[in-house]
Amino acid sequence: MSVLTTDLPSYRPLPGWAAPLAVLAVAYGAVPIWGTSYLFEAILLPFLALSLAALGLNILTGYAGQVSLGSAAFMAVGAFAAFNINLRIDGLPLIAGIVLAGFAAAAIGLVFGLPSLRLKGFYLAVSTLAAQFFVQWALTKFSWFSNDSASGVIDAPPLAIAGFVFEGPVGRYYFALTVVSVLTFIAYRLVNSQTGRNFVAVRDNETAARIIGVPVLKTKLLAFAISSFIIGVAGVLWAFAYLRTVEPAGFNLDRSFQILFIVIIGGLASIRGAFFGAALIVVFPLLLSRLGAVLFGDVFDSGVLDMTQRIVLGALIILFLVLEPDGLAALWDRTRKRIGTALRQS
Repeated sequence: MSVLTTDLPSYRPLPGWAAPLAVLAVAYGAVPIWGTSYLFEAILLPFLALSLAALGLNILTGYAGQVSLGSAAFMAVGAFAAFNINLRIDGLPLIAGIVLAGFAAAAIGLVFGLPSLRLKGFYLAVSTLAAQFFVQWALTKFSWFSNDSASGVIDAPPLAIAGFVFEGPVGRYYFALTVVSVLTFIAYRLVNSQTGRNFVAVRDNETAARIIGVPVLKTKLLAFAISSFIIGVAGVLWAFAYLRTVEPAGFNLDRSFQILFIVIIGGLASIRGAFFGAALIVVFPLLLSRLGAVLFGDVFDSGVLDMTQRIVLGALIILFLVLEPDGLAALWDRTRKRIGTALRQS
């Protein structure tokens, strides 16, 4: 007597490119259909800009091991450079202006990255902090950067490419999403190339990297340039797509720390970590304000909300540093592996 047995198909993990394609399909297809103006204006647009800025900082700090506290300064350089290029060069396409603004931020990043050739760790962080104060002072002192505006606040130009204008929250969302997607793909290819391996080698041990033939000084400066380029483009998105205004006060020291916190919470040396951390940083204050309004009513005003956010955010950073130094990206990987193991065993 023979017994017929039918084996159930075993669980097979999806290829690595499936998840990003699925996310992009939802982002381009479902979100614009079902999303509200509040979702775009208050959540998605700042999320995309901060994710890109954190991605740029992660290349420098996470992969290359160079600490920087001047991220907001490079965002400001990118935003004001794009504004002035669009204003003063007639007929230049917007994309070309954004690319040139990224190169302007990269040039400033190279200048303030020169101390990395001699300094490390805390001393390098303090030297990059000089970029934050110098750039903000220069933009405030010289009115030429803001087209001689008395307040220093200027309106962003329309987002137009080849005659098509990205108007409204959905249009600006599409514009920001496309820019972030392209630069994220380029960053992914970069960190998985020989250049990315050179970054990691310098981060882990400069002496060993030099022995095996890695040009340490060139690699450090390249990391600063690439990081500043991406952060500068993020500044353009922050000013042109999200705020629709350009002002020095929007790129203060708090913004630099915010980007650094995104990298720490999301996970160093992780492309996904930049997006996980930005999602938490953007959504967390909104959830906290809603929760405070429900529990405490009018007592939970803006001042109390701001202080509560700082306290809770500081506690979260300490918890991540102690319990999970690799951030949300590591938690995601472990959760995915556990789900895959459970599916294979079922």
